[in-house]
Amino acid sequence: MSDRGYRRPRPLSPLREHLRDTFWFAPTMGFVCVFVLWLVATELDDAIVTLLQREEAYDELGELIAFSQDAKTIVTTISSAMMTFIGVVFSISLVAVQMASGQLTPRVVRIFVRSRISKLTLTVFLATFLFSLLVLSSYESESDPRRVVSVPLVQSLLILVMLGLSLLLFVVYVSATLRLMQVGPVVDRIARDSLRVLGRMPRGPRGEDGPGPETARVMHEGRAGVLRDVNTARLVRAARRQDVVLRLLPRIGDFVVPGTPVLAVHGGPVPPPHRLRYTVSVSVERTLHQDLAFGLRQLADIALRALSTSVNDPTTAVQCLDRIVQFLAAVAHLPLGAVHHRDRDGRVRLVQDGPEWDDLVDLAFEEIRWCVAGSPQVSRRLMAGLDDLLLLVPEDRKKSLVRHRALLVQTVERTVPVTADREFALLPDRQGIG
Repeated sequence: MSDRGYRRPRPLSPLREHLRDTFWFAPTMGFVCVFVLWLVATELDDAIVTLLQREEAYDELGELIAFSQDAKTIVTTISSAMMTFIGVVFSISLVAVQMASGQLTPRVVRIFVRSRISKLTLTVFLATFLFSLLVLSSYESESDPRRVVSVPLVQSLLILVMLGLSLLLFVVYVSATLRLMQVGPVVDRIARDSLRVLGRMPRGPRGEDGPGPETARVMHEGRAGVLRDVNTARLVRAARRQDVVLRLLPRIGDFVVPGTPVLAVHGGPVPPPHRLRYTVSVSVERTLHQDLAFGLRQLADIALRALSTSVNDPTTAVQCLDRIVQFLAAVAHLPLGAVHHRDRDGRVRLVQDGPEWDDLVDLAFEEIRWCVAGSPQVSRRLMAGLDDLLLLVPEDRKKSLVRHRALLVQTVERTVPVTADREFALLPDRQGIG
């Protein structure tokens, strides 16, 4: 089979994704950039003062001193008010995120944590506060143009620019936070992230021969937790140097404890420990970096909460089914199951187990189907989604869809006693009840 379209794993991909799951990296980099910017602006201000004094342009220098003194009042106000502003804004935002997680699912908090606009806003706010303090330290008590050493002119202009940028980002950030409280944008974001994971999957052939007899196993060391991702590039490189094939035993998203096997070695001895270091990442919760099924898990969770008796919001469940059908339609013709990662010579070096088509279909529909009793809007949308997928998928993947369709009919027939109501509840409708 041809490997055309196969994407070799990127070495820094896990690190980049781990940093996106943090909220400290962007502000820290912002602090470093602000300090460098302040040093450059200070040098420019000193150069301007030196040039004007050399040219004996004391009148022009005096006007610059007067302007900087007027700007000092604004800088002082910014430095005293910015931290209070930051605290109020993000306190309100955290309340909004808490409400969204309570109404939808706690897993949506990761959307806020990974949001670029949230990190950019926090970074610019804190950078503006730090830069204002640095600018205040540059002001001198000397006002004589002949003896002044530095006039923070460029620095004052920069702090005004940063203030304007902060106000602009504040408007954008509030808009993004309000969207987080709406069901449509949240499920759309989950679907887009899931399709992005799908786009990063290798496109090599599936169903190849096994890697040969197993010769050794590597046990998990460290804390217990969910297998969030693996550094496939590092594992492929380690297997190539040892001339073996590695097979990842747990799936991405499985919970592993110390002492359980995580890697099987085929064709030789175990690679040295230093080559396997930092190849398996364990965390307290799943992420979408390499977890193809996690998006469906989130959509199903939101739908199940919407169908609970305490919430009773079938329209939200219908919106989740829209995105579930969209995702399954996207993977309908793609190879699923074990992924074979190859080295630069085209030899398989890492085998990584993944969900099969039936696994994804069961995850998407099984729990929701159990909760459709008494909600014709959801049963009609589920019936329409199954019918649409039956038209899209190849013949060998229709069995699981037919099974769920038959079970849905049985569920409605068992729980709805009136024939007319059963017929209504089983009528396919892409809007549920349009």
